[in-house]
Amino acid sequence: MSRKGNPFSITSRLRSFGHAFNGFKDMLLTEHNAWIHALATILALDFAWWLKVDRSQFAIIVITAVIVWVAEAFNTVLEMMANLVAGQRYSVTVKRAKDIAAAAVLGASIGALTVGIVILGPPFWDRVAPFGFPALPQPDQQHAADPQSESRWRSCAAHCQ
Repeated sequence: MSRKGNPFSITSRLRSFGHAFNGFKDMLLTEHNAWIHALATILALDFAWWLKVDRSQFAIIVITAVIVWVAEAFNTVLEMMANLVAGQRYSVTVKRAKDIAAAAVLGASIGALTVGIVILGPPFWDRVAPFGFPALPQPDQQHAADPQSESRWRSCAAHCQ
C-alpha cells in the first residue's frame, strides 16, 4: 500500500496492474463459474464479429460481458471474505450475503444472455435461414394477412406525420 505523501510513480501503477492481472488469473484458475463466463464471453464476441454487428451493438455486448465479470469478481471476493470471517461456523447472515451476491451474478448473466439474443439473434437467424430454416418475417409481412391491423397502422402513420 502506498502512503499519502508518495508522488505518482509509473512503477507503482504497473505494479497495480500486475496485481489486477494476478487477481483475474486467480479467479480464472480457481472459480468454475469464471470458466463458464469466459466461454460465454468468447462465444458472444466471436458471434458478434462473425455476424458483423455494428459498433454500438458490439459495445453493448462488451459492456454486458464486463458487468457479468465484475459481478462474478465481487461475488468471489464476498464469498472469500465471508468464509474468512465466519470460519467453520455456520452463519445465517453469511449464507444470505452469499446467496444475494450469487443472485446478482445470475441477474447480470440473464441480462447479458437477453442482450445477446436480442442483438445476435436476428442476424444469426438470417445467416442460417438459407440452410433450410424459415426466414424471420419482416415487419411488413407480419401484418399483411390482417387487413384490420394494416388499416390501423396506416391511420397511426397518417396521424404521426
